[in-house]
Amino acid sequence: MSSSDAPSAADQQLLDHAHRHGLAVTPKNLEVWRRARLLPGNVPGGGLGRGRGSTSSPEPASFDLVLGLARHAGRGKRPRDLALLLFAEGLPVPEKTVRAAFTAAVDTITLQGPDDEPHSDLDQQLDDLADLIEEAGLTVTLVPARARRIDEGIARLARAGGHTWPPAELALWDENPGPSTSTPQDAALTAATAVITGSMSLEDVGDMLRAMNPGAVANPIASLVETSRKDAPDVADKVLTPDGNLALGPTGDVRDHLRALADTTPLEDLSAAWRTTERVRDWALDLSARVEEELAAGRLGEAAVEWQNSRYAMAGLALLNALKHRDRPPTQHALDTLMLLYQLGEFRRLDSLVPGCQWHLLGAEGMLPPPTRELLQDLIGRNAASVPDEDARFPGR
Repeated sequence: MSSSDAPSAADQQLLDHAHRHGLAVTPKNLEVWRRARLLPGNVPGGGLGRGRGSTSSPEPASFDLVLGLARHAGRGKRPRDLALLLFAEGLPVPEKTVRAAFTAAVDTITLQGPDDEPHSDLDQQLDDLADLIEEAGLTVTLVPARARRIDEGIARLARAGGHTWPPAELALWDENPGPSTSTPQDAALTAATAVITGSMSLEDVGDMLRAMNPGAVANPIASLVETSRKDAPDVADKVLTPDGNLALGPTGDVRDHLRALADTTPLEDLSAAWRTTERVRDWALDLSARVEEELAAGRLGEAAVEWQNSRYAMAGLALLNALKHRDRPPTQHALDTLMLLYQLGEFRRLDSLVPGCQWHLLGAEGMLPPPTRELLQDLIGRNAASVPDEDARFPGR
């Protein structure tokens, strides 16, 4: 149908349906949405006879889809954005369209230069990447400004209350106390290398954890990573690559693994991970706001305790990610969803490689964002009782 033709009777039903809900939809809109495979075509019916043409009717799902598309469509909204927003609402977007939108989100992970061209020499590719990052002055923001302000506010109030801050006792649990020596350009190279190879050295992992909490005199979690070979050689042998790196899944380009997840993960699992990712972000932003309220009131309370427990453990990564993306577009939400699935898959893989892992430790406050912990309750609750509350106390409370 061209834009100048009168809409078919079936399309007119969809237009009228939108109008009854106070939404403006045009025949051109229907045409564009169908071309983008967001809206199915009408179902052919029987002929009217005597040369009067044939009938058709909208797919039942089209009525809800038209309303969703009308609500979300607007300037700057690409078809893949619309597909993800409709999927988030549980609307029946064609499966191929949904998976293509998740794959497109992975394609936003780009590295400067010909990184997607075939390379027979990985070392040469990494050398070229290092040169490019140095020449272009590329950097990675590890700690957003809002997180830095909160960290500094907590430290200021703790010291004003007579407490040594950061707590000196943290050094008792860190074999390598001290700040990270990485520059922002070092961080960019480490991140890019991890994407290309699907692995990181234990030293790089520890260093990045320290760089993400630069105000800490010590970082026990980073120390645990750095000393894995010495403290748990049997486990290290099972999870490290032959060159001693920690594999972030199957070795190779991380983007290939994320594309495979986009293509093969059951839609119900994609949907559950999407909702969990949304809840993780809500948790992070809510916690940040609650800590800021305490700082404004000149006191350190429960929110500051939770913030500190998270900043010194893995949940801190989710905090920083949420504050880094103030306005998260649908493609970033999709990418975060795939990364969550990636993370959960790694926990399952580790469980198969190392039976009897102390999974209950993931239940400690700060180790994981609460919504993520909920997805792992079968592992966390398998072998133990809770971690004692007194293991994580905040001196300013």
